Amino acid sequence: MTIAMALKLIQKNELILPAIQREYVWKPSQVIKIFDSVLRGYPVGSFLSWKVLPETVSKFKFYGFLKDYSGFDKKHNPVVDIPTDREVIAVLDGQQRLTSLNIGLRGTYAYRNPRAWANKAWSYPERKLYLNLLGEAPENEAGLKYHLAFLTKEQMEQAVEDGTKKWFPISDIFEAGEAYQMAQIPVKYGVGNEAKAVEMISLLWQEVHHIQSLHFYEESDQDIERVLDIFVRVNSGGTVLSYSDLLMSIATAQWKEEDARAAVHDLVDALNTTGQGFNFSQDTVLKAGLVLADVGDVGFKVKNFTTTNMATLEAKWDDISTSLRIAAELLADFGLSGGTLTADSVLIPVAYYVHRRGLTPTYRVSDKKSDREDRAALRSWVLRSLIVRGVWGSGLDTLLRDLREVIRRDGADGFPLASIEYAMALRGKSLEVTDALIEDILGLAYGGGRTWAVLATLFDHVDTRMQYHEDHVFPKSKLDVRALKSIKSGDGNRRYSDAAIDELVGKRDLLPNLELLPGPENVGKSDTAPDVWIVDHYPGADEYAAFLKANALPSVLPHDVDDFLAFYDARRERLIARIKDKLKTQVTTAAPPTEAAAPTDIDAQLGEGDLED
Repeated sequence: MTIAMALKLIQKNELILPAIQREYVWKPSQVIKIFDSVLRGYPVGSFLSWKVLPETVSKFKFYGFLKDYSGFDKKHNPVVDIPTDREVIAVLDGQQRLTSLNIGLRGTYAYRNPRAWANKAWSYPERKLYLNLLGEAPENEAGLKYHLAFLTKEQMEQAVEDGTKKWFPISDIFEAGEAYQMAQIPVKYGVGNEAKAVEMISLLWQEVHHIQSLHFYEESDQDIERVLDIFVRVNSGGTVLSYSDLLMSIATAQWKEEDARAAVHDLVDALNTTGQGFNFSQDTVLKAGLVLADVGDVGFKVKNFTTTNMATLEAKWDDISTSLRIAAELLADFGLSGGTLTADSVLIPVAYYVHRRGLTPTYRVSDKKSDREDRAALRSWVLRSLIVRGVWGSGLDTLLRDLREVIRRDGADGFPLASIEYAMALRGKSLEVTDALIEDILGLAYGGGRTWAVLATLFDHVDTRMQYHEDHVFPKSKLDVRALKSIKSGDGNRRYSDAAIDELVGKRDLLPNLELLPGPENVGKSDTAPDVWIVDHYPGADEYAAFLKANALPSVLPHDVDDFLAFYDARRERLIARIKDKLKTQVTTAAPPTEAAAPTDIDAQLGEGDLED
């Protein structure tokens, strides 16, 4: 069919989306790129649709395509009520492309202005897609030929005086369904005598209204497992996608008192505004729901989404939401945020522990000795589990079930640290400190995903409820390649060879040269040499010694570049001792080697090579 035909079906809610589809995620640049492809006559890919018969319609909720997207308050697809006595056509593959065409030809895209407030509506002005009729795109790395842009009303008003551009709203092409309407467009915009402009308008009209460039493959089988398998393979090339959207669909259809989709979205938004902000997904929240509702199998499989399980999930939703909120607040207390939390799944066992004990927000600030020690044990486990590679990767469902069982059995009065680590070791996810782990940790770099967790764990004097910055002990600016090349010896020649510079720069950003400092102190330190800075801030001998001990720093701090390598090696040795002490496992009895020697399920086996660096 033509693009216009598809958009008219969308307009009439005859082409819709099943809830297994994810929400719209394309960026403005991607929308522009697909319209550049349309103008060039490039294919925009094939599409997969599903003819849903009346007997299957009642099992799902359906949603319409977005027309006016806003990063502030219009991210979610509108619900479409479908009569259960007729069949519908649902798009399984192609939502992002069709939505982008719909936005460009019929709607708007409101994204946040650079450096504007994220929580203010005025930071997200409404923009329409325009085409410059007077010239092609300036030279660009994206390889775009046509000059397309999303522009606000104010930007259009400012562009009136620019004689080099004539911005034409793409939406006018969609409205011009007949050839004679298209022929009036050049006159309307004063480009009737511009051959190139007339050509572009005609070309775009042909591609939208005349050329049948969209090719649909229609699946009619009503077997949900088969349809899901097709969906997963088409969308991921065989990489297993989350089935959480199917759970959302069935939950929404079966919950009696509230809208499951709205409830989950609201909770995700609330969790992500905790502390400095997180990036939790719908998948994480729904997985947590299955775990906290004590559903036996926590996998996203159709057979687990029974009416009974969905009723249980709805009945417990308020308690589940409360536990997840407190868990997110605890993670924020541990100094974690979207930028430093490398595995969102750690939220789930923390929430289950909160749920198991019925903890309230006062637990976070309680000064009782038992609560302080319990929080310290929980914090230690969370951070160490984020440091060891692969803990939260493959075999996640099995691990979550094991952790749930341990907490349910042993977590009534306190966080069962030793039992949890033993269960993890049995699953081949030991937190034991090995030589390989030590070398891996020492190779972590400034700003890396796991670096914060390591620093916060090693330096437990750090109050992670305050804002701390990663800081270079010896200033980064003094180990810049250009700065090092400019240093001269007494004879006027370069002091450091290229090999020496490579070594200095290579070690500059690694863990032995990193520490955590309170934000104001870090800003004030700037590029001051550490031996000078510490005397200014800790002039007393006891304060001086306490700072060195707390941060595992050698007694002699470097003053200039010549001192750096000796300092680096000395700090490295102190960090090794600190790692062995602070990251030591709580397992008192070694796990049987036959049980821990290999992954215990096919997910773990298939995922062995998937760990990210």
